[in-house]
Amino acid sequence: MKTGEGKTLTSVLPAYLNALTGEGVHIITVNEYLASRDAEWMGGIHKFLGLTVGVNTRDMNPQEKQEAYNCDILYSTNNEIGFDYLRDNMVVRKEDRVQRKLNFAIIDEVDSVLIDEARTPLIISGGEMANANLYIQADRYAKSLKAEKDFIYDEKTKSVNLTEAGTDKAESMFNIDNLYDVNNSTLLHFINQALRANYAMKCDVDYVVQDGEVVIVDQFTGRLMKGRAYSDGLHQAIEAKEGVNINQETKTLATITFQNLFRMYKKLSGMTGTAKTEEEEFRNIYNMYVIEIPTNKPVIRIDALVPLQLKQVNL
Repeated sequence: MKTGEGKTLTSVLPAYLNALTGEGVHIITVNEYLASRDAEWMGGIHKFLGLTVGVNTRDMNPQEKQEAYNCDILYSTNNEIGFDYLRDNMVVRKEDRVQRKLNFAIIDEVDSVLIDEARTPLIISGGEMANANLYIQADRYAKSLKAEKDFIYDEKTKSVNLTEAGTDKAESMFNIDNLYDVNNSTLLHFINQALRANYAMKCDVDYVVQDGEVVIVDQFTGRLMKGRAYSDGLHQAIEAKEGVNINQETKTLATITFQNLFRMYKKLSGMTGTAKTEEEEFRNIYNMYVIEIPTNKPVIRIDALVPLQLKQVNL
């Protein structure tokens, strides 16, 4: 359905129908504002029809989340559903789980969540590892290298690989015989992350430095993702590059991609104005079929295409 044709209102119908089984319906949006707004606007209809409605937000405690998930219809974000799933698999007692079985989901902007962000991993980290000095040393080494001579950067894959000259420099600087020896695998990991931080990750594009902290920029929305960090020590390597305080590296305790998460739902659906181009991917990956829903009456709006005029500016 095209923008402005009433996706939010239309979702009330399948949500109500599927909620009648009592197994729960999740209406998933891309941010908490939309989840709260839709729950307020459409929740009134569901409540009038005798259903319970809940909203799942980041600042809720486990008991509040449990109550929200037990509602007939739950409004939430894709991130929060994913992190709740990971946390549920880390609890000691099954009574502490907040989710019930993943039954039916309606995803707003479904192509953005299931196609564009499909391989985005959600990661829960913990357990500190103290390696701040190695990050600084690896960063110092990375900054001493020269492009093409000591390393080769592939812009398409964002990978940075050392040349023979770069490897020799590393062996000389860290006083080792063979950088690729199994005993030096930890050092090689730090060097690789320092190379990525210095030559693949760009300040004010991939991340920003704000109040002495490295904050990730969401590549899909352009929003700042405070509280999030790159995994496998890349975040610490960027902190060393930017000369800010290096936070302790943490181990990955649990991870899942959106693709694997949403394929666990018993039934999956979604809404968007731009899904026809990804029809094949929806069918192959999720076994979902794309249907264009026409309006009840012919559209009287005229979509005027205004030609873009480019003017030359002499600086």
